[in-house]
Amino acid sequence: MPPTLASLVHHSALKLTVRAGEDRLDVPVRWAHVSELADPVPYMEGGELLLITALKLDAEDPEAMRRYVKRLVGAGVVGLGFAVGVNYEEIPKALVDAAELEGLPLLEVPRRTPFLAISKAVSAAIAADQYRAVTAGFAAQRELTKQALTAGPEGLLAALASQVDGWAALYDASGTVVAAAPEWAGRRAARLTAEVERLRERPAPASAVVGGPDHFDHDDRVELHSLGTGRRPRAALAVGTAAAPGTAERYAVHSAIALLTLTTERSRSLHAAEQRIGAAVLRMLLAGEPDHARAVAGDLYGGLLDAPFRVIVAEAAHGGGETLGGLAEVVESAAARSGETVLVVPEGERLVVLGADGGQAVLACGRHAAALEQARTAGAVREGCEENDLVVGLSAPAGPIAAAAAYKQAEQALSVARRRGRVLVEHEQLAAGSVLPLLADDAVKAFADGLLRALRDHDATGRGDLVASLRAWLSRHGQWDAAAADLGVHRHTLRYRMRRVEEILGRSLDDPDVRMELWLALKATTTE
Repeated sequence: MPPTLASLVHHSALKLTVRAGEDRLDVPVRWAHVSELADPVPYMEGGELLLITALKLDAEDPEAMRRYVKRLVGAGVVGLGFAVGVNYEEIPKALVDAAELEGLPLLEVPRRTPFLAISKAVSAAIAADQYRAVTAGFAAQRELTKQALTAGPEGLLAALASQVDGWAALYDASGTVVAAAPEWAGRRAARLTAEVERLRERPAPASAVVGGPDHFDHDDRVELHSLGTGRRPRAALAVGTAAAPGTAERYAVHSAIALLTLTTERSRSLHAAEQRIGAAVLRMLLAGEPDHARAVAGDLYGGLLDAPFRVIVAEAAHGGGETLGGLAEVVESAAARSGETVLVVPEGERLVVLGADGGQAVLACGRHAAALEQARTAGAVREGCEENDLVVGLSAPAGPIAAAAAYKQAEQALSVARRRGRVLVEHEQLAAGSVLPLLADDAVKAFADGLLRALRDHDATGRGDLVASLRAWLSRHGQWDAAAADLGVHRHTLRYRMRRVEEILGRSLDDPDVRMELWLALKATTTE
């Protein structure tokens, strides 16, 4: 705590006596200043204890003292120290009455107490308070660092909230709350989304202060700070307190900003490394090497390849890197919030995304495109701006074996979107009907029967169920675990059966044309 008039009065060496304003002694003292000017106000900053001997004052004139004291109070002077036994043997009644009227604490300074002793006491108390604040700040920094290393951002936010006696929240690049402490603060922090979005439009580092009844049910004072070293902030920190943070609390906030910025930049490096792995996985999928792709994907992207996914191909003309970056943020943030895996690969003026079919990343992409479409229709997007250049193509659901075909579908949808002036087109929208009715032709049925005859003959001997296994495997886009579960067999059994299919037919199931013909044959046969 900084020195107060009460602490000076209780200082045993100063021997100060209160003559007026006893109920206002708890006010902090910023400095002790000596001035014998009739009007010292122009040299005051506020928060001072003014020390005088009334050398140039008519301290016995009531009207003059009322004007003098009123000017001091207006300038923010927190107390008046009057030395007795110098020009006056005691404090004149006119000054005491004026101080009582204005509520200004008036302290009697005995002759044996030099003003210098009071100034030293104030200076020493301020220095001690600053030392305590710095020490507490360093302790807070150590605790925040410990929590950041052991418990991550959540632990750091909890420690910060405790240090500032308030709450703290972390936002991602889209302005969504990703962590908050205490737990109840998440709801309050969510109301700041609009302010966080405005903060992100300013070059980093940026900060803002919001609060009051217009923002919250409670009169919090909330500081917002952008995080990251790039031109566009990648995250934001909110700190809510009842009043402006003190020196120690300010140290804690600045330490949290530094640690979270380091975490953010480290995350960017990891993200870049993940993107390189993702690019390798994508290249292998498009090259028809799903097994190699799975091996490289490991735990990072392996889960994405175990279920149907969609391929998104987006383009932004006129060097719209920020537009593609915005789309990447949208899908990555949505995936992170739902705990799903998404593969995002920038390719020059293109962005390629693999997201789970029906997952939040694909849905967020659709919502983002719909918002841009609506803004374009309403004329809210200026002609020629970057958002107007975004074009997105979305494939049908596919599996690892059909990744190349799905990529082609997304490219076709992208081309159609560009020609139609649309933001997003799904491949499934390109055809109004189905080709399945065409399979009823007798020639097609004859072809299908001929193609599958060898497999049916094998199954007729009771040596396996290759036709049903092939149908399950193709319907699951080549996903071994899912197809095996449908059949009620082990995936190794299914792999053996698919090798037998290849041996009997003399054709490779890695060939998409072969898979297509087999699937159409299965659809065309009367036993389907």
